[in-house]
Amino acid sequence: MTGMRPDQSADPATTWAIRVSIAVVFVLTGLDKFLPGPGAFWIGVFNQIGFGQWFRYFTGIIEMVGGVLFLVPFATTVGAAILAVTMVGAMLTQAIVLKHPGSAFFPALYLGAVVAAYFRLRSSGSNG
Repeated sequence: MTGMRPDQSADPATTWAIRVSIAVVFVLTGLDKFLPGPGAFWIGVFNQIGFGQWFRYFTGIIEMVGGVLFLVPFATTVGAAILAVTMVGAMLTQAIVLKHPGSAFFPALYLGAVVAAYFRLRSSGSNG
């Protein structure tokens, strides 16, 4: 919908597709933090971070809550803020704590998606 004026509403199907996409990505990413077993990827990452496994669960819950809030029109701003702060934290953790700055690329992509989706919804007037 290029050329849309700020006073025009976006197609509801488009705005819901944006909301659902962000929600699904973050709910699934959060759920992934709960996978059992000593060989699970996130268990190793959070062991390297050094805060304990409670932080893995906390991070997973935060990602899921942020994703669900992004889905709800009147809570989108709160959801976007939670997700943005979480992804900035993930980027800093990768670069500074784990000393793998290249690995900050993936949370940066997620951050970019959240910011782009938020401003797209905001410009279409479908953000609460």
